[in-house]
Amino acid sequence: MVHRNAVDSAVWLSRLSEVEAALGRVIRGKAEVIRLSLACLLARGHLLIEDVPGVGKTTLAQALARIVDAKFHRVQFTSDMLPSDVVGVTIYNAHTQEFEFKPGPVFTNFLLADEINRATPKTQSALLEAMNELQVTVDGQSYPLAQPFMVIATQNPVEHHGAYPLPESQLDRFLMRIRIGYPDAASEREIVRQKAAPLPEVVLPVIAGADLAGLQDTVARVAVDESIVDYMLEIVERTRAHESLAMGVSPRGAQMLYRATQALAAVEGRDYATPDDVKRLALPVFAHRVAVNSRVILAQRPVEAAERVLTEILTMVDVPL
Repeated sequence: MVHRNAVDSAVWLSRLSEVEAALGRVIRGKAEVIRLSLACLLARGHLLIEDVPGVGKTTLAQALARIVDAKFHRVQFTSDMLPSDVVGVTIYNAHTQEFEFKPGPVFTNFLLADEINRATPKTQSALLEAMNELQVTVDGQSYPLAQPFMVIATQNPVEHHGAYPLPESQLDRFLMRIRIGYPDAASEREIVRQKAAPLPEVVLPVIAGADLAGLQDTVARVAVDESIVDYMLEIVERTRAHESLAMGVSPRGAQMLYRATQALAAVEGRDYATPDDVKRLALPVFAHRVAVNSRVILAQRPVEAAERVLTEILTMVDVPL
């Protein structure tokens, strides 16, 4: 952000460099992954990190949550978990002779849902209301969640033993789905040789929870030209008409891309969005929202087939000047 709100921009850019440096010490050689994660945070979105074990999914999720001075809970999802293990439960207090609600770990600012797809769909769905409406309903009583609230979930590929695929309704609640991938040779050499240090010693809070809300409000004021909105909507329309897709992007998905575009522009230090922001975000925001025809995924995983189709669509849509 270099044109407006100069004072706020200078402060934010200074903090951003601190944040990126801290995350870079934890996740080596993954600058784009870090920037997308920060954009998801600033856009008030939820983040799903999918990849094979051992590439740093949990480490990135923990580090992202720890850069904000706010409450943080981690839940290790397993096949025997119940919804009440996530949202809480109402119990009878014999001393007061009244029922009391015991909040679950979802009552926090940052919830790390580790290996979310190892839990059954019933337990996965316990997060739906929290992620969409920022509240939890137990026994007919609704309880508001603290702000900010972000779910950072990790999952292994669905081909792995003991993993349940996330339902479409759950996937749709995540602003982005990203993959970390293996590090390059130089980065992996640093990882192998570095002395292991506890995560709290590497990543310290940089932003207060109250300041984060202000930064998120600033992101909402990033300018998006009408030509870029038309560009987004043309991509969305193509997903609905493409013969390889059984389900295209919904209006909610289009809205998510708009918010993410504003946030990525802010992370890049601009108060205006560009077509390149849209192109960089199309796959992480849309790939988990479209459904690929069964005949298309015979030789590829569904997520890879979706990304291939979206990449094809991006080449078909004219980029605004």
